[in-house]
Amino acid sequence: MNAIISASELASALTGENPPVLLDVRWQLTLAKTSGEPPFDGRKAYEAGHIPGAVYVDLDRELASTPGSRGRHPLPDLAGFGAAMRRSGVSSGTPVIVYDGGQGWAAARAWWLLRWTGHPEVRVLDGGLPTWEGPLETSVPTPAAGDFEPVPGATGLLDADDAAALARSGVLLDARAGERYRGEVEPIDPVGGHIPGALSAPTNDNVAADGRFLPAEELAARFKTLGASEGTDVGVYCGSGVSGAHEVLALAVAGIPAALYVGSWSEWSSDPSRPVAVGPDPQ
Repeated sequence: MNAIISASELASALTGENPPVLLDVRWQLTLAKTSGEPPFDGRKAYEAGHIPGAVYVDLDRELASTPGSRGRHPLPDLAGFGAAMRRSGVSSGTPVIVYDGGQGWAAARAWWLLRWTGHPEVRVLDGGLPTWEGPLETSVPTPAAGDFEPVPGATGLLDADDAAALARSGVLLDARAGERYRGEVEPIDPVGGHIPGALSAPTNDNVAADGRFLPAEELAARFKTLGASEGTDVGVYCGSGVSGAHEVLALAVAGIPAALYVGSWSEWSSDPSRPVAVGPDPQ
């Protein structure tokens, strides 16, 4: 099954015999440590207009737990995550389509969590809400409760030690912007740089100007130049396990399974005993 779906395919699926559950996960990262900008309000954006039938899911509250030593977006409590998914109408036998405001990061985080916890059929709307040409609604639906029970382990998950080992034995990709990988700037976390041995692979390079993913063959070619192909042990990290999920999604589109280090740089850099590399080279 393709991990992404086009807007036209979604429109057809919504009128099919087994219409998907739609999850709206609009969210934006605030990069500046001190910013006068008010935080993005995903629920407010959702209430202003969403794809008919979509249910809003809050990334910070339902797809992550409280920030701390495990990172800025650590794994959510599984009981709470399962309850949130059931409230949203998610069942194991019903397909799920996730979308966000177009960047794809938040939708990918929801996709990854559902896949990791065993949901068999989850896809991301390629390009997000801006690609949708159908009507929007402002009414908030109340879906029938779903039956999804999360069982972790269906896909790969890395901790800090796993990520360090994979950087030596396989391929560990850093999905952040190149300047953060090189340590030239660090707008959020206490230390700039990267995990020694990791390769810079900004997730933004996986998409076209309109936010849609590049064709699968182009993605596969890009990852091959980084040493990542089917049969290779591949892991991904980012700042806090959100944009990294988007790179794991891009790898899935290319046919390459990959594990996610959810704690990512926000966890790694919080421990001064962990080594930090700077500059353009992996080491």
